[in-house]
Amino acid sequence: MKILLRTNRFYLTLLNKTYSTALKSVTTVQVNGKEYRADDYTNITPKITSYINRNLHLKKDNPLSLVRQRIVNYFYASFTHGGNPVFSVYDNLSPIVSTRQNFDDLLIPEDHPSRAKSDCYYINASVLLRAHMTAHQSELLRSGLDNFLMIGDVYRRDEIDSTHFPVFHQVDAVRLQRKEHLFVNHPDLNIFEPNYDPTNPHTFTNSISDPSKQSCHTLEATKLMEGQLKNHLIGMVKVLFGENIKYRWVDAYFPFTHPSWELEIYYENNWMEVLGCGIMRNEILANAGPTNSIAYAFGLGLERLAMALYKIPDIRLMWSTDDGFLSQFQDRDVNASIEYKPVSIYPHCTNDLSFWLPPTLTIDTFMSNDFYDLVRDIGGDVIEQVKLKDKFIHPKSKKHSLCYSIVYRHLERTLTQAEVNKVHEDIAAATVKAFNVAIR
Repeated sequence: MKILLRTNRFYLTLLNKTYSTALKSVTTVQVNGKEYRADDYTNITPKITSYINRNLHLKKDNPLSLVRQRIVNYFYASFTHGGNPVFSVYDNLSPIVSTRQNFDDLLIPEDHPSRAKSDCYYINASVLLRAHMTAHQSELLRSGLDNFLMIGDVYRRDEIDSTHFPVFHQVDAVRLQRKEHLFVNHPDLNIFEPNYDPTNPHTFTNSISDPSKQSCHTLEATKLMEGQLKNHLIGMVKVLFGENIKYRWVDAYFPFTHPSWELEIYYENNWMEVLGCGIMRNEILANAGPTNSIAYAFGLGLERLAMALYKIPDIRLMWSTDDGFLSQFQDRDVNASIEYKPVSIYPHCTNDLSFWLPPTLTIDTFMSNDFYDLVRDIGGDVIEQVKLKDKFIHPKSKKHSLCYSIVYRHLERTLTQAEVNKVHEDIAAATVKAFNVAIR
């Protein structure tokens, strides 16, 4: 899939997110078969859009799909009403969302770093590829749902190494409780404090200054929801990692929940974060429709769980179509204990790229994520890792220099040094053109 930038006379293929002066006449960008207005925020690349609609979480023999199904099975079994699952599952939602969905509906401040162009893939200033599945939370609440799982691919600009990839997969969930369900044995208790009127929620200014609860909620409601949330998530982790898994809760901050926590498990002699969760901010519920409920929410990454469960060493393997990888997960019971065994270990090649920055940039203002995207676009999936190796300011000329170490490795065959050198030369040439640097 290509992104095509349309001018009045011709099409230009976008090679990287940094626009040269030649592209200033660009007015539209086409993503996933739809045309959008382009502007100064547009930084989406052809390499990134090539991952849209791959839906690894729905591919039967992919390890991400096995973990997804285990989580869905847990919630189906744990929450039933009249023999039917209480939770509904949405696993094919479009990854193209508005900034309102991704940020505003979730109370993310305008100056929050997660909104930065260096963090997100923007189609334009008001449309982007979702950075989290939580972006669909409010639309599903507005449709009248109260217990649901959202599963899909999310997109974030990030560093390049064996555990980071610009596309990964998340499971997010929401569970609402009304008074009659939450306090079924204590009808005298209430979700809301006496000074909060659920019929006029926008007349109340909700505060999160109390670390134990939101000002609109009673402590009893918050603690009961906290207990349910933690018990449900501990149960899920035990289903995945075994009854004897060690775990701990860590206080956290998220703009859309309060109070908030992260759940960590003790895995291979280290504490590993597996999810974030909390009591949903009441403003989100009130803006989306429900005014008489309290809710919890959580989100987790499928890649992190799959890599831990199946001992998969490199996140790029999730995208492999090689039979040697996929056959290890083919036709397996979702609860089977599987340990990935490398079919072959191919050697890596490492080349350094050093360059002088133009006078308009410094070692502190140059965005590494811009460079990472360029490297991905040119090198594709043979790029295993990119590290900032050195920063240097010339003592006399005061010119600023950066050196990046690029590790090349193919997952399915041995790369020749000649192949690597050609890709490296192409990356150097594209870097000069994109950032006006001088190769050292």
